[in-house]
Amino acid sequence: WCLPFCCVCVFAPMPILGMDHPLLDILSEVDASMLQRYCLQPNNAILAEERHQPIYQELAALPGVQYIAGGATQNTIRVAQWMLQLAGSTAYMGCIGDDAFGKQMAEECAKDGVRTAYMVDASTPTGCCAVLLTGTERSLCTTLRAAHNFTAAFLKRPEVWQLVEAADIIYSSGFFITSCEDSMRLAASEADRRGAIYCLNLAAPFIAQVPAFKKAVKELLPKVDFLFGNETEAQAWAESEGWETRDVQFIAMRLSLVPLEKRVSDRPSGLAVLPTPRKRVVVITQGSDPTVMAVNGHVTQHPIVELPREKLVDTNGAGDAYVGGFLAALSRGLPLAECCAAAAYAASVIVQHSGCSFPDKPQYSLKQRGCCSDMVPHLYGA
Repeated sequence: WCLPFCCVCVFAPMPILGMDHPLLDILSEVDASMLQRYCLQPNNAILAEERHQPIYQELAALPGVQYIAGGATQNTIRVAQWMLQLAGSTAYMGCIGDDAFGKQMAEECAKDGVRTAYMVDASTPTGCCAVLLTGTERSLCTTLRAAHNFTAAFLKRPEVWQLVEAADIIYSSGFFITSCEDSMRLAASEADRRGAIYCLNLAAPFIAQVPAFKKAVKELLPKVDFLFGNETEAQAWAESEGWETRDVQFIAMRLSLVPLEKRVSDRPSGLAVLPTPRKRVVVITQGSDPTVMAVNGHVTQHPIVELPREKLVDTNGAGDAYVGGFLAALSRGLPLAECCAAAAYAASVIVQHSGCSFPDKPQYSLKQRGCCSDMVPHLYGA
């Protein structure tokens, strides 16, 4: 199913590329005794210790087990692909092991229509997230394993780098900074060189709280066109900056005004020259409250899709799905308000399913305005 060190499926050029830590979500209904045996708590999420390692094979042996390609950015890319409904519209890269779980993840992405360029580390197992379901409660136990081992050398391989060169939109979560900062810098620089759109997600409060990770984000920010996060992550960033506020609108406004340093150049991919100066877009979700968006200091709010409590199954992937819907609409050249509407729809569907899973087709139409060159007036013009 793969080359000795590289699994690459190459098709026609695509608009959206994701880079991050790929994880195989392994979901199953279990009884409370399994949580007790592994010292897990319901409605909680932890990184696995040595004592938790057998849990993945134990879940895999259960009759009702489900496998879902996961990890924050991989979730986002799968949702974007689902919204676009055109095979090959998205691609994803990360590091997996040469094992059954890696093969399962590659098959899941292929079934969804996502192109993959997985670096395969034969010496390290594929990263996994055990999702233990007990009624309406769930416990998550994650082991990154091979996901931490992606390298810039692999990214520079011609058959892999061509995906970066073809992408109109490149997206990573802040989690990738913990192990692959150099790869993120390379991708951001390539996006800058071509005038492509580079997107980043704050990912988790600890990204702002750990000095080395925050430093890496601050170094990337001048190249970031779209910055995503939730209210907790935004507030953690504000606290780390000493802004002395928890006002999400103010924080989004401040982040949107961090200087954006993007060159203006001809686009080898055929997209139009983007205007200068570029304007950063900051998108902060707030759970059941309206999403906050700031563009060059101007703040707007955008509604979510409200659902009755009985329809909520799993909210863990809501943020990932929101970004997936947003990027899908962005790749079709839709105005920012319509990107938020598509994002809200995508999130509303995913929270009604276990894990980041969805029906065969969305009940939502992305009315294309044109290629990414056509979306420039909507995004960056008055």
